[in-house]
Order: sequence, then structure tokens, then C-alpha cells
Amino acid sequence: MYTLGVLWYKSVTTKKKIAISIAALIINNNAHMKHFFLTIGFLIVSNITVAQTDRSKIETTILNYINGTSYNQPKLIEKAFYANANLYLENKEKTLWVVPAKEYIGWYKNKKQGEFNGRIGNIISIDNFEGIATAKAEILFPESNSRYIDMFLLKKIKNQWEIISKSAASENSNQQGNKILFIVSNASFYGDSDIATGNSFSEITNAYTTFKNAGYTVDFVSPNGGSIPLTYIDTSDPLQKNLVYNKDFMYALKHTKKPIEIIAKNYKAVHYIGGGSAMYGVPENKDIQKIAMEIYEEHNGIISSVCHGTAGIVNLKTKDGRYVYEGKIVNGYPDSFEKKDAEYFKHWPFLIQKTIEERGGIFQFSKRNTSQVEVQGNLITGQNYLSSKDVALQIIERLKSKTN
Repeated sequence: MYTLGVLWYKSVTTKKKIAISIAALIINNNAHMKHFFLTIGFLIVSNITVAQTDRSKIETTILNYINGTSYNQPKLIEKAFYANANLYLENKEKTLWVVPAKEYIGWYKNKKQGEFNGRIGNIISIDNFEGIATAKAEILFPESNSRYIDMFLLKKIKNQWEIISKSAASENSNQQGNKILFIVSNASFYGDSDIATGNSFSEITNAYTTFKNAGYTVDFVSPNGGSIPLTYIDTSDPLQKNLVYNKDFMYALKHTKKPIEIIAKNYKAVHYIGGGSAMYGVPENKDIQKIAMEIYEEHNGIISSVCHGTAGIVNLKTKDGRYVYEGKIVNGYPDSFEKKDAEYFKHWPFLIQKTIEERGGIFQFSKRNTSQVEVQGNLITGQNYLSSKDVALQIIERLKSKTN
């Protein structure tokens, strides 16, 4: 097992940290190395700012394509493509079917514009460099149980990103377009300390795989968006190994969404991930609280958590001002299991169990290293990382019962 390393520098005068998550980094504490890390940090931050600007523009171009093809809007599709672009497709007669973009756009002109036609699109990844880019999107057709992967080649032309070619391939799929929102944290340290922490990779991967196998799409949101620190990675576990080397999955963790990007009605449930990071940034974030409660109260969705992820629900209140867990049985990592003599515990912002009990919740747990899940209507909570899959299964079962 290993933890994703954190490249950091702490200034004596400002007391601010610059943190960049990378895999398997060995930090040299030599003073000269610290100055070196600081320089690298500023260079990377600068380059990220430029890259994000271009990435957002590329994202807009791909979304023009997705929304244009999903809602029969040829003008949006035309806006996405370079005028002389080609699509490299296939049909029953041709293994390589070259379709000019102008012809492709024409397919949508005689359809009812603005009407949803059943295509559900999601951007999977974007990779850009100096005016060129590739992008990948999935297009779901739930009625035919099929999933297409669209691959795009883009070029920056007169400061506008345009698709210059596209190809696609399909597979059978049980994905129906229903979404689950994983809530994760950007915190790389325990409070203001230099003790590194992260989001539990095992909790992410076990729940993620369970949802994906059941046909759900998973998105990630964090208070600041962007990359998140990860911990408890065990590449001897086949499931974790498969995902840690999965470029699309790791792209999603590197580019988590900001709360402002989330449309609550698009999600069936929120799922708070644990790990030490969960104690910081998430519980007090008003925007994330609003998203969770809107899904829960206005769209009959589910709020769920596992292990220290239960810290994320302590401040959630219903419209009538009551805590969402008042009078309900809640599960999570018990206060008695914490290492109270450990250095990290000195920086603990609050106790999960104590806070929930003081606010009217009923906190129950079982012995260490056992899975326990509590289902209280649309509130589902689990004790530890061993409960991750079980919590996901209970969410899936609960959602199925609503549609039957």
C-alpha cells in the first residue's frame, strides 16, 4: 500500500502551503530542495492556469457538439466543427465511412429542433498541447442499450477551438444515464499541520465500481474543483490496480467539478467519501450542502456517506431547520476508534459521533473491521471502507424500489 505523495513548500513568512498531488513521490527535506520545489510549484501553477483556460474552451466546443446532437440543434453542431472537418464512422456497408461535417450537420436539420432525442453525452477526458487537442466523450443510447465512444481531434484556429475530425465506436451497455455524485475533498493536510492526508482510494473505487456495474454514471465534486489528494492505495487489490492505471478514471479525479458546475436535478444520490481529507473543506461548504439538500428534498434523492465521509452530513439541515439525521440512526467512523494520542488528532476540527449525537442523531456502530450500513429512508450511511460496496448496493436497491 502507498499514499499519493504531496509536493509541498511551506513559507516561513506566509505560512501558506503550495501542494501538488503526484504519485509515489519521495520528498527530500534538504533546504535547497525546498526552494527547488517552490520554483517548480510556481511554474506548474502558472502552466495549469493557462491549460485550464484552454481546457474550458475545448470543453465548451465538445458540449456544443453533445447538446447540438442530443437536442437537434444544427447551429450548435456547426459551431463545434471546422467547416471542412470529416467524421470517420462505419455502417453495415462500410467499415470506414467518411462523412463531411456539413453532411453530418444536415442530418439534424429536418428533426424537431430543441427536442431531446434520447442521446445522453458526457465528456470523459481532454488532453491539449500548444493549439492541438484530443478529447473523448461517451454517448449513451439507453433505449438500445448501447454506448458510443467519440474520439475528437481539435485545433485552435483564430483563438477558437474547433473539431477537425471525429471517429466513434460502440459497445453494448447497461448504462441508462442515471448519475451519482461523489463528494470529495481538496484538503491535502490535517488542518494547518504538515501531516499529509487524502481521500480514501479504496472507498472511492469500491463504490465507483459497484455503481458502474449497475449502469450508473459517477461524477466527482470538490469544494475547489480540480485535483484531489488520495490515500490508502493498494495496487495488490485487482480492483484498485485496474482503476489507478485507468486514464479516464484518474482524469476524473484530477478534474473534479466545482459546486457551481453541478445541476442538482441531474443526480439520484450524493455519496460522501471518507479519508482524513473529509474532515476539512467539505462539512462547512455551503454550496455542497445546498446541492445535497436539493437532491434530497426537491428530487427525492439519497444522501449517503461512508466512514469519515459522515463528517460531510453533520451540518445538513432540512428546510424546516432540522438536521437531516435528527431522530435517525447514523453510521460512520466512531469517535472511540480514533487514535486520540496521535499527532493528527490534535488538528481534528470536531468529533463526528459526538456532533451527531448532540444534534439529535442516533449513532450506532459495530466492532472494528466489520461492515455496517444503516438505511433510514433516503439517508444511508456506512461505518468504514469495508462498508463502501454495501452502501452503494443499498443505494442501488433503494433507487430500484422507487422506480418499481
